[in-house]
Amino acid sequence: MRALLAVLDEAVTALRFADEAVAACGAPGKVSGQAAERCGRAGSTFHRLQARLGGLPLTEADLVEAQAYAGRLLAYDQWMVRQSLDLAFSLHPGASTEAARLQINGLGRPADDLRRLRDALRQTGSGPVPGS
Repeated sequence: MRALLAVLDEAVTALRFADEAVAACGAPGKVSGQAAERCGRAGSTFHRLQARLGGLPLTEADLVEAQAYAGRLLAYDQWMVRQSLDLAFSLHPGASTEAARLQINGLGRPADDLRRLRDALRQTGSGPVPGS
């Protein structure tokens, strides 16, 4: 349980940085190279966290479910970082790409769900896990 919470604590800490990086990709005007660098670091962080999470030797059913759910949420966050980069630095920019890019404003509900999962595990120990 402590190892799972440690990974989730680190993930929640990483969400703020990643959320800001993703939002920068959707800001009006030219997207800076700094935004690309920040997204790259965020994507690497999420990848590392997914690996740590997947390597946890959990056996209790509720914790295994929480681990799987957290893995799906981290995968979404990593995917969103990548999609934001692809839209912000498209090889084939056009009106539709730019319109889609301008809709990006952060990681959204899955990031909130990851925070709620961490908070629920912290409060209830190994009780029922939301979203699993």
